Formats: sequence, structure tokens, C-alpha cells
Amino acid sequence: MSHLAGPENNHPGKDKVTTTGLKTRKLAGEKITALTAFDCLGASILEEAGVDLILVGDSLANTSLGYETTLPVSMEEMLSAVRAVKRGSSRAMLVADMPFGSYQASIEDALANAVAFLKAGAEAVKIERGASRAPLAAELDANGIPVMGHIGLTPQSVHVMGGYKVQGKEPEDARRLLDDALALEEAGVFSLVLEGMPAALAARITGALEIPTIGIGAGSDCDGQILVFSDLLGLSVGKKPKFVRQYAQLRSIALEAIESYCRDVREGYFPSASETYGNIPEKHTEKPA
Repeated sequence: MSHLAGPENNHPGKDKVTTTGLKTRKLAGEKITALTAFDCLGASILEEAGVDLILVGDSLANTSLGYETTLPVSMEEMLSAVRAVKRGSSRAMLVADMPFGSYQASIEDALANAVAFLKAGAEAVKIERGASRAPLAAELDANGIPVMGHIGLTPQSVHVMGGYKVQGKEPEDARRLLDDALALEEAGVFSLVLEGMPAALAARITGALEIPTIGIGAGSDCDGQILVFSDLLGLSVGKKPKFVRQYAQLRSIALEAIESYCRDVREGYFPSASETYGNIPEKHTEKPA
């Protein structure tokens, strides 16, 4: 067993997760678990926990790199993250988000950038928007590059949408999103992220497709769910979206631990004798009760 594998009862299986395996899970009614990761440490935690799909999302931009939106993140930054995540994962399927600007200019540019992601260790790429991306998805698929689609609230289109707003609330918009989903499936995408849309619409789309859907802010009837690593663990700052459930509050735990470390250093209680090579003065070895 790999040193990254966790307890056997934490895993729905030990086999490598693949595009065909995800479709099999949909047909069997088995939910798919997905999370983002941006480095080797995070990926190894997800791997040990038994997560099915790891997305190196362009949310790297605003969760880890300090950008206000996902738009500024570059291919170089994304490729570096993919390589790091690959070093920490093996069983989970690894999908790379194609950042803004890496696939909009031409199919040729998109193909070259998608190839770069697969060479860096990704097993598929993700692109945003609907039917307009069908020709690109088909071309990538024809060249042996699995594609995950992404419709609904698409963060790379934040300026077109006028902000991060729920999509598909009006009947006409809901029908367009269903048409988008069907067009992308026809083009060969293996899975589809549904973000920021009414639960009833997501359920309708999920029922209309043979490929699995992965929801984020799209209700519980999707074939799987995805959240951002730092949101789930309570590491993020600022207002959290309605759809985020924080399973831990690691930011407050980390702050407390680091404040204790700083206090011990300033007061001379770290390092202690047991943490030092050789003897140090007695006053530095014991911390008051």
C-alpha cells in the first residue's frame, strides 16, 4: 500500500479513479467526492481521506496567491500547482483548471496548453461556459485530452455576469443552461460542474445527462459535490458563500498555535533542553506552570 493511503474503511475502493469509473458511479447511484488542492501537502491529505477527484482550480488565484479574482492566475502558476499536487496524489483523478486566457484565443492555443497540463501530471482539464465551448471540447477529446465542463456561475465570466450571481433563475436562462449541458455532453466532456444555480435546475440537468455532474452551490441532487479546500477547513477569510459548509475552523487553531509559539520564543521557553542539541542555561529549559 502507498504511504499516502489511509485506513481501508475510509475508501470506497483502492482502484485508480478514471473518467469511465466516474460514469459507472453515476449509473450505480454512488456519489462522487471532489475537492480542490494546490500543493503536495493538501493533495496528500485528500488522497489519504479517500477523495475521488482533485481539482487544481483557478481558485488558486484568490485563495492562495492573493488575487481578487481568478482572472490573473497564469499558466505557469497553474502548472507549478499541478506538478505539486501530482506528487501528493495517486488514486484520485487529477483535473487541471485551464486559466483565463489559456483557451479563449484559439483552439490551437488551447490544445497546446492542455497538452502542457497533461505533461505536468493532470489527467484531464476543465473549461468554463456552455455550448460555445463544444467545438473546443470536441477537439481536445479527439486529441486524447479528457475534458470537464463547467456551467452556471462561471467565475472567469464574472465581468459579463455583473458579479458572482446565481444563474438560471429565469425560465429562459434555465433552458439555455440545459441546452449548454446537452451540447457539452455531445461534444464528449466526461463530467460537468454545475455551479451557482437553483437545485431544481441542477437536478433536471443531472437527470438529462449520462455523464456525472459535480455540484457547487447547486443542491444535493448532483452526482457529486466539490468545495474549495480552504473553505471546507475554515482557513479562508471574508464572507463565506451560502453553499460552503465548514467542517473545521483551522484558521483559529493555527492562529492560537502560532501565537503560543511566538510567546514561547520571546520569553525564552522555546527551544527547551529536550529540543536542543547540547545543554542550554536552566532558565530556558522550563516553562512556568
